[in-house]
Amino acid sequence: MKFFLLMLGLSISSAVCAQEISSHYKIFDVKKQKTVTIDDIVSDMMANDVLFFGEDHNDSIGHYVEAEIFKKLGAAYPQKIALSLEMFHTDVQPEVDEYLAGLISEKNFIKEGRAWGNYKDYKPLIEYAKQHQLKVIAANAATRYSNAVTMGGLKALENFPKASFNFLPPLPVDTAKGRYYEKFTETLGGHNMGPMKIYQTQNLWDATMAWSISKFIKANKGTKVLQLNGRFHSDEKLGTLAKLAQANPKLKILNISSFSDESFSKPDWEKFKNLGDYVIITDPTVKRSY
Repeated sequence: MKFFLLMLGLSISSAVCAQEISSHYKIFDVKKQKTVTIDDIVSDMMANDVLFFGEDHNDSIGHYVEAEIFKKLGAAYPQKIALSLEMFHTDVQPEVDEYLAGLISEKNFIKEGRAWGNYKDYKPLIEYAKQHQLKVIAANAATRYSNAVTMGGLKALENFPKASFNFLPPLPVDTAKGRYYEKFTETLGGHNMGPMKIYQTQNLWDATMAWSISKFIKANKGTKVLQLNGRFHSDEKLGTLAKLAQANPKLKILNISSFSDESFSKPDWEKFKNLGDYVIITDPTVKRSY
């Protein structure tokens, strides 16, 4: 707990650690229309298979909450929970597995696993998985593939050798239309081919993560998955979540949208209700992780 408090820049007091941090986030259950606790989310997973946690990558409080959720899922469903991460690429799955098995050093894992620059934010989850012998899915497409799509569109993937598809979803990769495309163009602006190719890259990431999760669940029946990704990938049950539901319609999927907002003291839950099954608002006054 002290690690988290230091990371968040909060004062350390053994008597009030959890209470101190819990005052910096609020969780809303959209279906029940009331604020709830992490324990309520964990209980909800009893009847579900996958939980998406859509984060803001630099939200310190959000990182604390996702780690707490993972630890409580691990306690509630021992050896029946796995972690899936946007933050690691499919081609470094061996490095992830080697580190979890204690075969390589953290230094080698971070370097050769191409960990994100803010790895410290995800380290508590990785270490919990390592300690409890839980599996971690390196879920996302490697940069070399996403760069190829950004430059040449999704058709560029057709030129890659067969061996590359050990790390990529089957072709063709569908390009989502409708609300997801509208959100993307609103964020990026315009409809020219530059943004379109970037949008195709976004769809590659979504397809790869969905494929990674689906493949894992098929090989590990009965295991629940906590998926961490930037919230654009799963807000409104679009993006990666939609592709996973399409790939495996029998899966029962929940999603969380977590972000900092100026309305923290009195959130407008009605405004955010379309984002997910749960909405987490974090305190905007807490220092960002980077």
